[in-house]
Amino acid sequence: MSRKRIYFLCTGNSCRSQMAEGWARHLGGERIEVQSAGIEAHGLNPRAVQVMQEVGIDISHHRSKLIDPDFLEQADYVITLCGDANDRCPVTPPHVKRLHWGFPDPAKATGSEDDVLNQFRQVRDAIGAQIRAFLEEELS
Repeated sequence: MSRKRIYFLCTGNSCRSQMAEGWARHLGGERIEVQSAGIEAHGLNPRAVQVMQEVGIDISHHRSKLIDPDFLEQADYVITLCGDANDRCPVTPPHVKRLHWGFPDPAKATGSEDDVLNQFRQVRDAIGAQIRAFLEEELS
């Protein structure tokens, strides 16, 4: 079986799509090829790195990237993680299965540092659960 290619897209490729890429690599292993990108490149959010490290997934080497048209063309799945990316994502070829999983933007969380980190953790955990279910359903 060939590896499935999964492309996670978000507006700035700084938080949600980076966490999704980390989870998918961790959970999917050699069964998948995964990348993430953004409509824009905002840089990797250090809080995303921190909360992923808490669950044993290192995304510190990731970088914020713009959408790669070649990978988009070759993807089996394009998964948008925010409404903006869903609305602004380039047209995908007919063979690409496009999904939308909307998650709140933890970078917009307010309050104390603990409050903000808890928002990041909630989004991290929700993305992880969604990816687990997706991989079980699509790759089993």
